[in-house]
Amino acid sequence: MRKIPAGEFKAKCLALMDEVKDSGQAVILTKRGKPVAWLIPPPDEPVQPLTVDSIFGSLRGMATLVEGPDAWVGPIFAEDEWDHLKPDWPNVDPE
Repeated sequence: MRKIPAGEFKAKCLALMDEVKDSGQAVILTKRGKPVAWLIPPPDEPVQPLTVDSIFGSLRGMATLVEGPDAWVGPIFAEDEWDHLKPDWPNVDPE
């Protein structure tokens, strides 16, 4: 893969962009000999931008709430069942 210093890239930017597009070969841009960026050819197909709907809406319609939203809010155990759990809790004095 070809490496080009940033100063040379600055001087030949437009020509390098055409070269990368035509050849399909990426170019590594360096600054003081260390890689800082890649100039890569564009993908064959356009990239779809990420949106809230594409990220969070992709599973829409794949699940159904069976009991309704009230089943998700509330205690796991009935109030009278909590007392049998107290002796198992550490540092709790039984009444």
